[in-house]
Amino acid sequence: MSETIVIFRRDATGDCFALFPELPSDNQGFYCTAYQHVGQHCAADYHGCIANSDPATPAEYADLFEELERRGYNLTVCRRATPEMHEKRRRIAAEWRGRSSNRQLQETSA
Repeated sequence: MSETIVIFRRDATGDCFALFPELPSDNQGFYCTAYQHVGQHCAADYHGCIANSDPATPAEYADLFEELERRGYNLTVCRRATPEMHEKRRRIAAEWRGRSSNRQLQETSA
């Protein structure tokens, strides 16, 4: 099972959320995937989330960590994303766009 990089943060209300800096949530790779107990998966502006939240402690994110592992994630916790992680997200998004373009070409030529 492949590992998924995750960064746990705590917002102003004290709620924890998870950022997946390598997982795109849009076809351009501008936004990463995020997860919270309520609402679950969503798109997130990584830099905006970092600027408006604090690092969560292991005790604060323990329940969220367990929930994500029950959903099938093999998590590797990091404190901050590296430029390489952001580049990987953009590369995956570009692959999505390529597959989408190929599918459209196949449909129009059929």
